[in-house]
Amino acid sequence: MPTPPRDTRPRSQQIAADLRADIMSGDLAAGAKLPSTAELGQAYSAPGATIQNAIGILKAEGYVEGQPGRGVYVRPTQQQTVTPAEYAVPAAPGQPYAWITAATERGQRGASRLLDVGEVAAPVQVAAALGLAPGQPVVRRAQVLSLDDDPAELVHVYYPVDLARGTALAERRRIRGGAAAVLAELGVELTAFEDVISTRPPTSDEFVALALPTEVPILRTFRVWLTAAGRPVHCEVLIKAGHLNELRYRWPG
Repeated sequence: MPTPPRDTRPRSQQIAADLRADIMSGDLAAGAKLPSTAELGQAYSAPGATIQNAIGILKAEGYVEGQPGRGVYVRPTQQQTVTPAEYAVPAAPGQPYAWITAATERGQRGASRLLDVGEVAAPVQVAAALGLAPGQPVVRRAQVLSLDDDPAELVHVYYPVDLARGTALAERRRIRGGAAAVLAELGVELTAFEDVISTRPPTSDEFVALALPTEVPILRTFRVWLTAAGRPVHCEVLIKAGHLNELRYRWPG
């Protein structure tokens, strides 16, 4: 009879994985005190050193925090739930970017910091989505979005040069109302988008931009916006910390 598969990770990593899952699902609520080392050791049939190693992993990842003399507690906030469809409608003229408005409605302070704007060679995935040959120039806008002064999302947005060159999309300045407002002024209506979502370890640039506590996975969304005629005109690469975010999709919308 074949040997059944088993988890070959160190026991401390297995325990950390269980506790991490409970935190992200809400079974260990935000602000809740973790069971003591002795209680966890009994629950997992593991020695105290193994339990401490598991808790150390979660501390490094930012899931829990020690409070001297009191114990170890789950971080005070759960992961941010992002509903992409909330940002599908461009901001009204003169109004802030929809992402910032949504943050305000949640009682948070949203802000954006522009990193770079310019023409670059199209990455392979972007070129394929926009119907270009790899390496053809595209206009790229890069920014970091923050919530309550903490970096929340690294955003790279790409446009065909025939659309963006000579417009505010190609200027190194923030755009009130976001890029969708500029596209609307140009007569380009975004009517649908498609997301491809993946996870992986962060690059050095992502690690620094998002101020990650350790090498937690990032959540990568590759989004392609289409016009009513079916033309892809806007590609986004959205990078979020995997331990702080989750996405919500609804069907029907």
